[in-house]
Amino acid sequence: MVSWIYLLISVVAEASGTAALVASKGFTRPLPTALMICSYVGALFFLSLTIRTIPVGVAYAVWCGIGIVLISLIAWIFFGQKLDSPAILGITFIVIGVVILNAFSKATLHH
Repeated sequence: MVSWIYLLISVVAEASGTAALVASKGFTRPLPTALMICSYVGALFFLSLTIRTIPVGVAYAVWCGIGIVLISLIAWIFFGQKLDSPAILGITFIVIGVVILNAFSKATLHH
């Protein structure tokens, strides 16, 4: 269970880093740039803890899928990005894929 919490922390850190990347305006704003660096380092650190017990393929698929949904929501709320029907449909498919992966996959970690 702790690994899933680490994965969630990693996803939130990665999405925060991506939002800070946008806010950095091409690394011209120091505070968002520093936040981006710290967020990405934190995201990778917690992802590294996650893959100790969750298979890397599963962890990365969940990390990417949830990250895409989260950054899309952040971009919509904070940056005014519009999501058209194909974008919403694609994001929905990503969520369905993550649910299927978690609910039905028998992937295991081999040592």
